[in-house]
Amino acid sequence: MSQPRPKIVIPDDFPPVISDTAAHRTLQAHGEVIVYTTRPDSQDELIARIRDAHTVVNIRAYCKFTADVLGACPGLKHLAVWGTGVDNVDLQAAQARGILVTNTPNTATDSVAEQALALMLALARKIPAIDAQVKRGEWGRGMLTQLCGKTLGIIGTGVIGRRMAQLGKGVGMEVIAWTFHPDAATAQDVGFRYVPTLAEVLRQADVVSLHLRYSLDTERLIGAKELALMKPTAFFINTARGQLVEQQALYEALRDGTIAGAGLDVFEREPIDPQEPLLTLPNVVLSPHTAGTTPEALMNGLNLCAANVVAFFEGGVRNRVS
Repeated sequence: MSQPRPKIVIPDDFPPVISDTAAHRTLQAHGEVIVYTTRPDSQDELIARIRDAHTVVNIRAYCKFTADVLGACPGLKHLAVWGTGVDNVDLQAAQARGILVTNTPNTATDSVAEQALALMLALARKIPAIDAQVKRGEWGRGMLTQLCGKTLGIIGTGVIGRRMAQLGKGVGMEVIAWTFHPDAATAQDVGFRYVPTLAEVLRQADVVSLHLRYSLDTERLIGAKELALMKPTAFFINTARGQLVEQQALYEALRDGTIAGAGLDVFEREPIDPQEPLLTLPNVVLSPHTAGTTPEALMNGLNLCAANVVAFFEGGVRNRVS
């Protein structure tokens, strides 16, 4: 008598990205796959979907895998996260229960760095405002910002930060950086220089681009004190995580002219509250956490997520987080 196929549950494919893809078919070849294409409306609903799963493939960060959720799933062996960030998972609880947590690092490097570059250019050249003016039949004239010759400050020199440094150099910017674990060889290879403190990046840069992972060490790293160090002509870019920044302090700095503008793909709460005061400001360019949503990044990440699942079924481990 054949053994039952392991149950693989995707509880949160909304909006759908994995359904009917090569990654989906890979999973189907290795287990009984159940895909939910609606958002679970509560923790209890999430538990009901994954209670009997051997493997859970997590697509959306709005699903929170708390200690209570993990504790309600006695057969769960593997939580395969699509994406790099795992701040929606209680890693300590997962480890205590022997649940392997994996992620898909470095699959959206180019896509996220390009979004940071696009936000920077949109701010410097005032593209959203100018586009709206022309479409209204206006022919307004005004000074724009040239980035060539300016200084780009990178906070966090992982793969995305390094790629952003390369793109900044490509438009003629001098690039400086700060990170928790500087790598002199990397700086030499890419062509940027480290400065000794975060404060020095903030003081010197004409554009500050944030590329750190979210952790207890980085939570609210950028607040009113840090923003006050920046030039009043400087732009702030965040395509990392909203929780790295005190959003109210950023709003006040933008409102009061402490800094000139911000380009944001991530926010403290997502989706962003329609009453969020940032939405009222003319000197911000916003996108809805879409930096990694290109076909190339999407397929890279989904295929790696499926490969992580297959590796575990075959007795190996790839891209372990916990």
